[in-house]
Amino acid sequence: MNKINGNFLDIGYMDTLACADSPVHRLDPRAKLIATFVFIVTVVSFDRYAISGLLPFFIFPVVMISVAGLPARYILRKVLLISPFAILIAICNPFLDRSILFHVGGINISGGWVSFISILLRFFLTVTAALVLVASTGFNAVCLALSKLGLPKPFVMQLLFLYRYIFVLLEETERLVRARALRSFSGTAMKLTTFTSLISHLLLRTLDRAQRIYLAMCCRGFDGNVRLIRSMKKGRSEIIFVAGWSVLFIILRYWNIPLHVGALITRRSL
Repeated sequence: MNKINGNFLDIGYMDTLACADSPVHRLDPRAKLIATFVFIVTVVSFDRYAISGLLPFFIFPVVMISVAGLPARYILRKVLLISPFAILIAICNPFLDRSILFHVGGINISGGWVSFISILLRFFLTVTAALVLVASTGFNAVCLALSKLGLPKPFVMQLLFLYRYIFVLLEETERLVRARALRSFSGTAMKLTTFTSLISHLLLRTLDRAQRIYLAMCCRGFDGNVRLIRSMKKGRSEIIFVAGWSVLFIILRYWNIPLHVGALITRRSL
């Protein structure tokens, strides 16, 4: 439990990273949000067997991490932490799709394994881009950008509160698990009745904690609007940033660079 808690709680470290000062951090949050959205839409638009066409898209998270000075190991660790969900979704493909697409050294490669790798690549690219966006912008700024771009305010506020109350839920869960561990000396597995009782107490304690936090926010002047110390302004750098990356994504989407380079090398070797 402590390991899981530690892995999730240091998500708040992203807000610390977002306070840094770099060319990427100084960009308007709306520009980074639009560029990331175009990137994700372009990546997921590939067909299920695409692998080589996805590889050039690694340039976006690599450039963003390098220019923003973000810790690559931290971002990679977060992606790997949630990767079991993507593996769980894609693991059925090799068993359902057994059509042979090509041979490698006499080994038959089925379409299921190709789509399995394609799903993992798309998962890695999209999740990394989303984490880079939050780490270079801050979750509050992302929510404010969503609101400025026209998303309904209730949706934005729900997203903001979900991010905040994840930490509250984990804190309450840690307290319950620690209390249960201190009262059980046998170290046996948790019974179903004990588990349901813990979940019920967790729900009540979380609701009570959420109510107290909301009242505290109201006492401090919360009126339902998200505010930032750093002002949001559109300029020439934001237009160049969005236009440049969008054009590059479209080119990479319709022009498979690794395939053309491979064909060129093969032609020269012949």
